[in-house]
Amino acid sequence: MRQWHELGLRELAEEVASGRTRAVDVAAHFVDRVAGLNPALNAIVRFDRQRVLEEAAAVDRRVADGAALPLAGVPFTVKDNLWVEGYRIAQGSRLFEDFVAPRDAWVVARLRELGGVMLGITNCPEFACKGVTNSPLHGATRHPLDPRLTPGGSSGGAVAALAQGLGLVAVGTDAGGSTRRPAAHCGLVGLKPSAGTIPHPWGFAEPNFGFSVIGLMTRQVADAALLFELLARYDAGDPAGVPILYETGWVDAPLRATDGLRVAWSPGLGCGFAMDDDVREAFARRIQALRAAGWRIADADPVWPPGVHEYPLVALQQAGLYRLYGERLAAERERIDPDLVAQIEAGARHGPAVIAAALRLQEGIRGAMARFFESWDVLLCPAAPVTAWPLAEPYPATIGGRPATSRGHAAFTPLFNYAGVPACAVPAGSVRGLPVGLQVVAPRFEDARALRMAAVIEALG
Repeated sequence: MRQWHELGLRELAEEVASGRTRAVDVAAHFVDRVAGLNPALNAIVRFDRQRVLEEAAAVDRRVADGAALPLAGVPFTVKDNLWVEGYRIAQGSRLFEDFVAPRDAWVVARLRELGGVMLGITNCPEFACKGVTNSPLHGATRHPLDPRLTPGGSSGGAVAALAQGLGLVAVGTDAGGSTRRPAAHCGLVGLKPSAGTIPHPWGFAEPNFGFSVIGLMTRQVADAALLFELLARYDAGDPAGVPILYETGWVDAPLRATDGLRVAWSPGLGCGFAMDDDVREAFARRIQALRAAGWRIADADPVWPPGVHEYPLVALQQAGLYRLYGERLAAERERIDPDLVAQIEAGARHGPAVIAAALRLQEGIRGAMARFFESWDVLLCPAAPVTAWPLAEPYPATIGGRPATSRGHAAFTPLFNYAGVPACAVPAGSVRGLPVGLQVVAPRFEDARALRMAAVIEALG
């Protein structure tokens, strides 16, 4: 019989909702796992055993009172840049080490409303603005398969905890790939939904000018699909929110090769992005398996405007960081991660012309994606061009045999944040014993299509 940390969301929730299992017993199982496994990972940085058990007991009382709870007893973790009422939430920063969240983030409140139990706060780099998870406040998170490696970032704590069975859901943020790349490195599913679909009306000020969205990480696509169906809502308090209706009931409706979906495969995204040869071969095998299963997949690249490269709008993040923390840098420089100091200082140098050019380029990227999806229904591309790398290195030194920049490992994800479209990372095999993941991209608000295609790839095994 499988243990509770091996179950899907529906299976566990049905056990608790039916009364066959108590949420408090499930919670006890997970808090024991946190106590035993987390010290080697440093994935969960805030954890209150008694509070978890009390939340679970409250779920049991709601079940006894007849409440319908689709996530009854499901344990979830929350990234250290999203508010959880009464917890110290620091964004991985010494500047916020004493900040106590005054309320839950919308997604946290919603998960609790549905019967979920908040298990712990997961590690992230300072302000969630790095591609590895090494916080000045909490230290480095280790990869669950090899402690010498990084799980990536910025949701590294989230994926390391989830991969070790510390929760069934990890909630994070994604401004340029922060859920998809770590999920790919750890053999998990990472969903970046369409901009405006999961509300985020209150919390910390955002340095990424609307590119950041709530991200969901799960062990299987069906769990991510169920979560999206439960969380996609409109909240007028969120300026990015879109008052549209989303289809329901599609979670169990698989796509078929005979459905006529127009699928494009783009290993370099039309930008010539570097990729390790063995990673490329793993992706090629997965694409060939899809073709052998009857899927018609053509090689096709988006046509981007001039100026698109590895991380073309990073100036906006840097300027946003300077706007938020420039004054504190002057007084508290020694308390800030040197990598973030460099980003804040770069933001101070960006004049109006740089910012205006970046915003204009964003418009061009959105237009390029819209034009691409006039001809194609789904885009497949890498989630990351490398496997996980050594913990002490801020980024891989080489990719595809060529010297890599600090953003080379992250090149395949941010364009879809800029365009506001859904993108889902899904496991696609392993290389040298480490997971790699494909990315499934669909037109904006076609999140269901991206998830259903991800389920097809997952089913290949």
